[in-house]
Amino acid sequence: MAKDLFLEIGCEEIPAGFVPKAMADMEALMKRELETARIEFGEIVTLGTPRRLVLAVKGIAERQPDAELTAMGPAKSAAYDAEGNPTKAAQGFARGQGVDVADLKVVMTPKGEYLAAVKSEVGRDTAELLPEMLPRLIGNIPFKKSMRWADFDVRFARPIHWIVALYGGSVVPFAFGNIESGSASRGHRFMANSTFPVRDFAHYLEECERHFVIPDPEKRKAIIRQEIDRVARQAKGNVLPDEALLEQVSFLVEYPSAVHGTFSPDFLVVPREVLITSMREHQRYFSLVDDQGRLLPGFITINNTLTEDPQVVVKGNERVLRARLSDARFFFDEDHKVKLESRVESLKSVVYQAKLGTSYEKMERFRELAKGLAQRHNPAVADKAARAATLCKADLVSGMVGEFPEVQGIMGREYALHDGEDAAVANAIAEHYLPTQAGGDLPASDIGAFVSLADKTDTICGCFSVGLIPTGSADPYALRRSALGIINIILDKKYREPLSGLIKASLELLAAKANRPVEQVYQDVLDFFRGRFVNLMADRYPSDVVDAVVSVSFDDLVEAAAKIQALAEFRKRDDFAPLAGAFKRVGNIVKDGVDTPVAANLFQEQAEGALYEAQQQVKQKVEAALGKADYLAALTEIATLKSAVDLFFDKVMVMAEDEAVRQNRLALLTAIARLFGSLADFGRLSA
Repeated sequence: MAKDLFLEIGCEEIPAGFVPKAMADMEALMKRELETARIEFGEIVTLGTPRRLVLAVKGIAERQPDAELTAMGPAKSAAYDAEGNPTKAAQGFARGQGVDVADLKVVMTPKGEYLAAVKSEVGRDTAELLPEMLPRLIGNIPFKKSMRWADFDVRFARPIHWIVALYGGSVVPFAFGNIESGSASRGHRFMANSTFPVRDFAHYLEECERHFVIPDPEKRKAIIRQEIDRVARQAKGNVLPDEALLEQVSFLVEYPSAVHGTFSPDFLVVPREVLITSMREHQRYFSLVDDQGRLLPGFITINNTLTEDPQVVVKGNERVLRARLSDARFFFDEDHKVKLESRVESLKSVVYQAKLGTSYEKMERFRELAKGLAQRHNPAVADKAARAATLCKADLVSGMVGEFPEVQGIMGREYALHDGEDAAVANAIAEHYLPTQAGGDLPASDIGAFVSLADKTDTICGCFSVGLIPTGSADPYALRRSALGIINIILDKKYREPLSGLIKASLELLAAKANRPVEQVYQDVLDFFRGRFVNLMADRYPSDVVDAVVSVSFDDLVEAAAKIQALAEFRKRDDFAPLAGAFKRVGNIVKDGVDTPVAANLFQEQAEGALYEAQQQVKQKVEAALGKADYLAALTEIATLKSAVDLFFDKVMVMAEDEAVRQNRLALLTAIARLFGSLADFGRLSA
């Protein structure tokens, strides 16, 4: 009979950003533990608050099944000498498996004959295994930062205060550090700071709410959404939508309640982005806007308790925010005393990266790239692109950005407009940081796009030139995000900009800084972009379709994306599989192909002439379709060759004895292969 498992880890407040990942990791770790132990189980649920992590597993089998386990050892050739006596390799393997050498078996594998130890294992009770699994699971939850406490040899995000562990209603006995597992949980730290017994998951949820704890993050989020909407209506405003803040706040509280506060309308002279940033990033406040979207002098904050006198809480929050906004107003007024253009020179004293020089040097490099991009794609804005590139980093040395780094670019735009710069230049200063996250907004203007592409390309090529290359999950300079940003901007704007040319231009500007061979850096950067492009396209289209196109070419991202889309659509045809089979057959025969021209006078079979005539006609139509970037039409035209290709293989012996005839037939098939090879490598497509 299956039983349910319940686990709660109660501790000091965990940072909000740690909780969602810990919930996902707990589920993955528990699933791996049970699968490794060969124990059947049902649905896994994880919940979390700042003060507790919860895991519930339904229907865990009471016992693991008996099993016959096979451990592979050395190859037979290494296990026995010429006389058939076991070598040290065989003896050591047997000893390690706890069996006699005579009990080892020889099994056939794809690599040949190998020794194997086959052992029968009697299944153990789940109740016996869980005390081993659960402390291991708790200790293996990966946190960005973990800590020790007292002199215990365990680590966790924060010191653990209690553990509830129940299987079928009975306590799973184990210890983690100085904490013994039990059946008693605890309520809200301030509103119900007492223990309560737990029988099972459902009972736990009921008791938590009685003790002012909402363990389910989604339920907390729904409550917060209702609360801020209610308070906003009372304040005669609307909540500025902010799902990221809502997600974050939901992991800062266990029992949410909302209150409304205000600030002086005088602060509204400060750019709204600064005000919103001050409220969101520093105080976790939700901003209020009117029906026209204009910022109102008010905010909503989420408390972790129900307050007896909300005004006390409101005044405290208003006092803190007033200090932050006063700082912002001061820096805003002071920054206006110096023109943005005058700050550019100060970038010479700002080190961008020790090996790559100052921010001023970086600006000079990507200004050249931006100017070149503009001259190729919109020459009319080349001067404005150069001006925007010159000014776009100047706000880094302003007081406002020094205090509020999140508004870099935004303040550059505001200061540029204040100084009388062209509005298109000012907007490009803000846009050049876009996109700031996956799926984020892209630059709306060409000027912003050119400067953004140039800046990001210089960052990637610069880091690769001095060996600062992302490894694993480590990407301190956010090069993956920059590469995706470049790809998405090019696709969005449909710039027919060869990546190879952009990379080479950037590397030429970086020549004085590089400490790696330029050819190697070029190939590494190109491969880096290829990987990001493939991943992006594979999220939208079948991976083999993406691979088939990218393996031919991806230098022109717009063209490659269009070919992928067309091939994915073309693949849905009922006759695609036999068509791809015919193309693969051609490719397998010619491989690299031959470069001799086809000679019609060497044809000996009618099928040869028919295929050649069809190929010539289709080639013209395909080239016309490619000239219009109509790749689906090109594929459709190529598909008409199938009957002629099939007839050719039915009637013609490609590898004829006559050398000239054989080469001519290979030349004909090469022409066919190169025709469809201009679109994709059909050999990489699965059936």
